[in-house]
Amino acid sequence: MELKNKYMTSSKNEKIPIYSVKKNKIEVVDKVEKTDEEWKSILSPEQFKVARKKGTELAFTGKYHDHHGDGIYQCVCCGTDLFDSQTKFDSGTGWPSFWEPVAEENIKTETDRTLLMVRTEVLCARCQAHLGHLFDDGPPPTGLRYCMNSASLNFIPREEI
Repeated sequence: MELKNKYMTSSKNEKIPIYSVKKNKIEVVDKVEKTDEEWKSILSPEQFKVARKKGTELAFTGKYHDHHGDGIYQCVCCGTDLFDSQTKFDSGTGWPSFWEPVAEENIKTETDRTLLMVRTEVLCARCQAHLGHLFDDGPPPTGLRYCMNSASLNFIPREEI
């Protein structure tokens, strides 16, 4: 009997480069593609609404907006390493904010024209999960603010990586 986990990939075998914090290198991995029904079976309703349907959690309600642990924030859908806690800062916005991702390969951005404005949407490069938005009002050294939804993230303490 084959064991299945929530990070299993599609059978299309499309490959992409992703940086692994644990291995400290870029690896070529399968993209993760699932149907809505498959995502619903492994995500909470809020995670599904935010990560798969591009929703947004209310400010100051997410479990990581005031979180100060040392570790890595991963994609809740596919486990891809996204942000290091050492790049997290208090933006005062009510959402977890970071000044850079662990690697540019692990995220992708797209233009978001919803809500009568133009913003830069941040997605997981491996599974296309909606993570949040990118703004140019962050601190040095990058001047960027990756404003993420807690519902799209999973925190792994550094000693468990």
